[in-house]
Amino acid sequence: MSAEPRTVPKYYLLKEQLRDLVRNATPGTLIPTERALAEQYATSRTTVRQAIGELVAEGVLGRAQGRGTFVAPPRSTYVRQLTSFSDDAAAQGLASSSTVLDVSRTSADDDAAARLRVPVGAELARVERIRLINGEPLAHEVALLTGPLPDLAQHLDRTGSLYTALRQDYGIDIVEAEDTVETQLAGPDDVRILGIEMGAPLLLIHRLGFAADDSPVEWTRSVFRGDRFRFLARMRSPQR
Repeated sequence: MSAEPRTVPKYYLLKEQLRDLVRNATPGTLIPTERALAEQYATSRTTVRQAIGELVAEGVLGRAQGRGTFVAPPRSTYVRQLTSFSDDAAAQGLASSSTVLDVSRTSADDDAAARLRVPVGAELARVERIRLINGEPLAHEVALLTGPLPDLAQHLDRTGSLYTALRQDYGIDIVEAEDTVETQLAGPDDVRILGIEMGAPLLLIHRLGFAADDSPVEWTRSVFRGDRFRFLARMRSPQR
């Protein structure tokens, strides 16, 4: 006995219609109000709200308090390489910047100690930043680093790049890294720091960076906005 064909939800049909409507629109263009769209497509405002909500989550549309709903700019394509965020962005012609929230010293907890192969309670350097692309918050990053790193705040301010400061001022060259990528939904801190909605999709990336002697020197937690970020991994067969 064949299965009954599934009915496509109304909101999904409307979502695809709205996607087509804004496909060639200029970023920043306001779309009609929920009421106007409900009248135009002869549907309920609840259906319109759900369709718009998914398009916002996918990065097709954007919402801002007091501005309304608008066509979002294209997503940034971010290629994770063995370089800094600044270098990766520059290689793609993107203007990157950072807002430094904290440069301090902290004690290694159980997880950080295991990752960085140091005793629990060992002193680590902590760097917390908001990473921006073309002036827009893209990621919230907290890096934990081994070793005494005196005057790190000044060196970071001078170079604008943590990897550059580590290499030039401390002789620490990160030659290998392991990235772990997961998904999660935005919580209150993400909403406050990145200016996004509660429950918005995020990419959580942990990076463990190694020096030439295979010792781990960096353990970084980065949360990227899912609506503004496209992850690209480039691989090559070892036989080629």
